[in-house]
Amino acid sequence: MALVAKPAGPTSHDVVDVVRRALGPCRGGHLGTLDPFAEGLLVLVVGRATRLAPFAEGWAKMYEGVIRLGVTTDTDDATGAVVAIASPGLVTATQLVATLAGFRGAYLQHPPAYSAVKIAGERAYRRARRGEVVAPAARRVEIRELDLVEYAVPDVRFRATVSSGTYLRSLARDIGAALGCGAHLATLRRTRVGPFALVDAVAPTAVTAAMLLEPAALVANLPRRELTAEERDAVVHGRPIHLVPGTRYPEAVGLFGDGHLVAVAEAVGDVLKPRLVVVDA
Repeated sequence: MALVAKPAGPTSHDVVDVVRRALGPCRGGHLGTLDPFAEGLLVLVVGRATRLAPFAEGWAKMYEGVIRLGVTTDTDDATGAVVAIASPGLVTATQLVATLAGFRGAYLQHPPAYSAVKIAGERAYRRARRGEVVAPAARRVEIRELDLVEYAVPDVRFRATVSSGTYLRSLARDIGAALGCGAHLATLRRTRVGPFALVDAVAPTAVTAAMLLEPAALVANLPRRELTAEERDAVVHGRPIHLVPGTRYPEAVGLFGDGHLVAVAEAVGDVLKPRLVVVDA
């Protein structure tokens, strides 16, 4: 696992490719896309650790950025074509603060037309690029924190903590609509993903195998079981091990050997069955 500081410009997939070339042949992915115009923390998972990505789906993400009032675009960010212009001059700081407060908590959010959300099996952005009218279905997201940092018309500098799957472009669009003047997301920087911070990240070209983090961080919330040498050998070969008498596990369990994550297992009857093995035999 690697903490990468994505610059504005390349896609998240481009960044993954750069890191994979540096590390040699391996599988690779990330824990949440950043749009090309955005910058900030991209948490990469490589090798067998990619299989652990679902355990990080609930991690919150923190951002800082700028919403530009008065200009609406077809992509909901600064890269798109302008579709509407209105004066934001009458929007007061008091009104803005109240509007931001109204978005805190859970709300149903429509992803942007230009997004990777699938509609009838096809990415929404591909349909939008063909000129189709695209309206992705709304989904529940949570805005855990949304604070005004600075308001200098027409720019709103903000800080936000949101649930996974939240589109900050959509949030900017919806805030503009609520204010009656329209808006788009002008800049965006992701500063944190779960327990990881941007200040600890490195440039994509600086990633080396020696600096990869232990994948155990992805399952830190799971119960933990230390393995004997005999149990470790069984687990890496996919064989179940017996539960310690009197032990009960509600769901998945992280299995560790010598302090390193070996596998994630599931309690079935009186045994633990390995489901995801992350080390070689």
